[in-house]
Amino acid sequence: MANGVLDNFVKRQVLAVQDFTGLVANALRLAFSPPRYFTDTLIQMDIIGFGSLPIVLLTGFAIGGVLALQTYRTLIKFGEVGLLGEGVSLSMVREIGPVLTALMVAGRNSTGIASEIGSMLVSEQIDAMRALGTDPSRKLVVPRVYATLLTLPLLTILSDFCGLFGGFLIAHYTARLTSVQYWSSAYQSLDFEDVFQGLIKPVFFSVVVAGMGCYYGLRTKGGTEGVGRSTTRAMVAASVVILILDFFITKLLIAIKFG
Repeated sequence: MANGVLDNFVKRQVLAVQDFTGLVANALRLAFSPPRYFTDTLIQMDIIGFGSLPIVLLTGFAIGGVLALQTYRTLIKFGEVGLLGEGVSLSMVREIGPVLTALMVAGRNSTGIASEIGSMLVSEQIDAMRALGTDPSRKLVVPRVYATLLTLPLLTILSDFCGLFGGFLIAHYTARLTSVQYWSSAYQSLDFEDVFQGLIKPVFFSVVVAGMGCYYGLRTKGGTEGVGRSTTRAMVAASVVILILDFFITKLLIAIKFG
């Protein structure tokens, strides 16, 4: 009995991964053939990118300040406070900036996408699209995936900068470092591999953020209650996959660099 339940659970998860992969792959493929909905993509870029800007900047600034405070407490024990800029810079650009930005965007947009598409599904608007000869994947999924692909890396860069600025305020007013000391250390500590690692992660995360929202939205069942369930599942699944994906991307890049 227990084995049967476990087998069914594993099969459902495997099928879910397969369906999600097929949805994303189909969306990426459809962008290279007409019709293309450029206006919808621009609208989604405004909603996903510009709409997420305040929370991303605020989060980056706050986490940069906290990171500087914690790093300062450690460095002062060894008399190496001058390395504070390096510590904040490497942590923000390599890891914290991309992951935290993706989680914030997922919290705001994966849920929104799932709710919007789920509401359209239960109100039979998607069936009406099909009746009119419009492909829902091309009309709904493709603009959201590509809008996230274009905006998430930019949001990550802005979040990194705000994190560095938050760290600078702590370094200046708490650690008593000059702006030259802090920013020189922060800039000189970064190399191409660090920047590449910080910018390649949002590319993969963006597919997860938009793809999970679309996937659970298109599989909404049970009316308005089902919309709520899809919204929650999209957020949880996107967050978990982002964290797991971050581990494997980081491990792969470290293996390439030192292998």
